[in-house]
Amino acid sequence: MQPTDLIIFGASGDLSARKLFPALYHLSGCELLPESFRIAAVARDDVQTDAFLSRLKERMQSAINHTHWSEERWNKFASYFTYIKADFSDAKNLNTLSKWLDDTRVSLFYLATPPSLFAPICDNLSSADCLTGDCRIVLEKPIGEDLASSEKVNETVGRYFPEGSIYRIDHYLGKETVQNLLVLRFANRFINAQWDQSCIDHVQITVAETVGIEGRWSYYDKVGQLRDMVQNHLMQLLCLVAMEPPNSMSAESIRDEKVKIVKALRPIDVDTVADHVVRGQYGQGWSQGLSVPSYTEEEGCTNTESDTETFVAIKAHIDNWRWAGVPFYLRTGKRLPEKMTEIVITYKKLPHNIFSGGDNIPNSLVIRLQPNEGIEMKMVAKKQTLKDKLGLVTHDLNLDFLGSSEMNRIPDAYERLFLDAINGDQSLFVGRSEIEESWRWCDTLIRACQLQNIQAKQYHAGSWGPAKAELLIEKDGRSWHE
Repeated sequence: MQPTDLIIFGASGDLSARKLFPALYHLSGCELLPESFRIAAVARDDVQTDAFLSRLKERMQSAINHTHWSEERWNKFASYFTYIKADFSDAKNLNTLSKWLDDTRVSLFYLATPPSLFAPICDNLSSADCLTGDCRIVLEKPIGEDLASSEKVNETVGRYFPEGSIYRIDHYLGKETVQNLLVLRFANRFINAQWDQSCIDHVQITVAETVGIEGRWSYYDKVGQLRDMVQNHLMQLLCLVAMEPPNSMSAESIRDEKVKIVKALRPIDVDTVADHVVRGQYGQGWSQGLSVPSYTEEEGCTNTESDTETFVAIKAHIDNWRWAGVPFYLRTGKRLPEKMTEIVITYKKLPHNIFSGGDNIPNSLVIRLQPNEGIEMKMVAKKQTLKDKLGLVTHDLNLDFLGSSEMNRIPDAYERLFLDAINGDQSLFVGRSEIEESWRWCDTLIRACQLQNIQAKQYHAGSWGPAKAELLIEKDGRSWHE
């Protein structure tokens, strides 16, 4: 590893305390960070480094399992830090950072800030002569709010950083199960040989959240669930399920195949949107045993007539040879019964069932990303009984991909992504063309919803979304996996 300086803008924010610094703490504890590693924590708070670290320690202890916390590890981790107070909108405020940087080391700028600050920060870093050495930049999602704004962000960042130095994060790609999906598909012949329309009936991708808006009403109401989740997280998972085998595991090869999938997505336009998209908005209900308000009664609501969706279900098709005729059902929402992210591959039923009295139950491969990462194969076997000679039962066969793990816990996605950014590996980061093609498809869908007045149907908090989302899949003779 090259000597590296990590500069985190937005260091006092929630993302930094909950995800970024705990990930770095674990990497430090595993001795996976470069020697003489340095962290510049950049934020607007007028505090000294010791005061910043004292507050950070309290917040991190609530985010890290107590079995993995030690004062010795913390003291080592805290030694990396320098706190720098700066107003991101003023280049003069970055003079202290400019003096701190060392051109003989890699400078890794991490923008844990709202996307609206990406361009100003890059402009001001350049004006303050902070981009004179080997520089890389990490961008959190979302990259823009539509295709036009996405292109503007990418063009601005691209003026100061070459594409090979831009790391656009979708943290789902850093999850162990997602990476194992590539291995499962491309390193196992018996799975790869049946991964197409001749064997697979349909695919479901679900990203469910139990939380509501969490004080972000003013931001979320401008975005909605489709822009916030479908354009990035669900689209990336869809691409990894559907992509062709890359020539290698290089970033360029993987990105090329993912872009082909997004381009092959059948547009959902004004003629098809009513049959392929369901929008929902949560009303009052119960979540995790507590009574919760409706979306328009949340704190900070300024428009009680808002039609912003907190739930969306989509029936998508990929128009290529591998996936012709295979529907991809996508759904994501807030205030659902449980927090869950999973991919379900459902295989076609057998052409003829020779077991009398038994249902022709299709196999399925269930890939769980959260809360408990794992991969299961649902298959049919004989019950051990003398009462019924060929009594059948469905078994969940756990494919224990973590059985040979060297660690006593599953690493967080940000640990892998930090490690790859430090090592200059972009294979688990999103390319510009992926982002823009994804926005192009989503913009068409959003515009069709507006033109056809596809309104958000209300659903009770704590339910699985509006009833119409069930009809979306049930009219095809299928059902959501729950």
